[in-house]
Amino acid sequence: MAGSDSTNIVKYRKPRGINVGILIFGFILIELIVAISGYLNTKHISPYEVRKGSLYKNSLYTGIAIRDEQLVTAADSGYINYYVRDGQHVAVGDLVYTIDETGRLSESADSITEENSMSDADLARLRTEISGFSAAFKESGFSEVYRFKNSIASKAIELTNYDILTSVSDLSNANSSFVHYRYAPNAGVVLYTIDGFEEKKLEDITEGDFDQAEYEYTQMAANNLVADGDTIYKLCTNEDWMIVIEVDPDTAGLLMEMEYVEVRFSRNQYTSWASVSEHVDEDGNYFIGLSFTNSMITFAMDRFINIELLLDNASGLKIPNSSIANKDFYIVPKEYVTVGSSGKLGVMRDSHDDEGNSTVEFIETSIYSETEDEYYLDNLELRNGDIIYKPDSDETYTIRLTGTLQGVYNINKGYAEFKEINILYSNEDYSIVRPNTQYGLNEYDYIVLDSSTVLDGERLYE
Repeated sequence: MAGSDSTNIVKYRKPRGINVGILIFGFILIELIVAISGYLNTKHISPYEVRKGSLYKNSLYTGIAIRDEQLVTAADSGYINYYVRDGQHVAVGDLVYTIDETGRLSESADSITEENSMSDADLARLRTEISGFSAAFKESGFSEVYRFKNSIASKAIELTNYDILTSVSDLSNANSSFVHYRYAPNAGVVLYTIDGFEEKKLEDITEGDFDQAEYEYTQMAANNLVADGDTIYKLCTNEDWMIVIEVDPDTAGLLMEMEYVEVRFSRNQYTSWASVSEHVDEDGNYFIGLSFTNSMITFAMDRFINIELLLDNASGLKIPNSSIANKDFYIVPKEYVTVGSSGKLGVMRDSHDDEGNSTVEFIETSIYSETEDEYYLDNLELRNGDIIYKPDSDETYTIRLTGTLQGVYNINKGYAEFKEINILYSNEDYSIVRPNTQYGLNEYDYIVLDSSTVLDGERLYE
């Protein structure tokens, strides 16, 4: 023992234990990384539940008024004087104007106008009219100035009408040969503005007619010299009238579907229901005629009328525009579609077996829409150039014709299934589509919120 080295001592170390906390943290970290990686590499589909709804969007338009307007021509030559104000209703046989061959009546009328001042009540009426117009005037509606000017001039004629008629009576008694009385040939509203729209109908209106900067008219005036046969005024002879507006194709489709629409007139905020008719010109412009059976006399002096369409009753299935997609389908005559042994619809397609022999196979296919004579068939199983047979016949049809349908992807069954939609009305964010169509949507269906995130037939849940 004496020779041993007592200093060669090795210190014992205890074995290091496993840190359970670190293991748990590492396991959680790995799971989190896997989950995040899976989320980032997985396609995310947002569903949208289809529900009934409506779109409230009132539309402002400037329309062109179309009426039954009868042009009246002078039966004599001379100086004309009118005794009915612009926009006033007359009965058959009411005195409308006189023709003065000598000009003496015009001089007398001028004298009467100079010698007889308006009463305080008359002046108050005119001041009220002017103040009201001034308060409501906007520079964007400058054309209203001319309508207002004519209205004030007509009221001035009306206020002096009695004295002039008295003068006519006195002068005609003295010498009846130079004054010719002319009466209304029909009942109607007398107008003194001639603008070339008098004989136009809905189908005659063009896009250029709405350019008010190019609008021209002739204003008839008293004391002017007229010749026999000159147009001197017109009569609006029917309370039925129409306002024509130009719209986009979608709005035209909505209005025609509605058949009747409520209209608010901007000038007096009066509302009325109008029946809807349509005309599409050769350039593809859509014009809607709004027909009324009342209030013609209120707007008889206006050719251009500002209106508002109250379209808050456009209701149906409400879907986001982001869900809408277009898809191409093969168009096949109906007589080539048959029912297979499974009870499902499909076509008999020309095919070949393993030895190259010609054979016929039944191909199931879904129908997505139809016309009177044709079906829109899925293009997942069929191919361009496929030859199909008419059942119980040797007649064949080569698949080539395609058509595009507008629709959404229904995901009720766990995969993206295209469904055709019929849009009734749209705004920037949503569309209203017709409910319960044969190949379309129903309330409470689930569709893909963003159609660009899926492919037709794609399975969403594994």
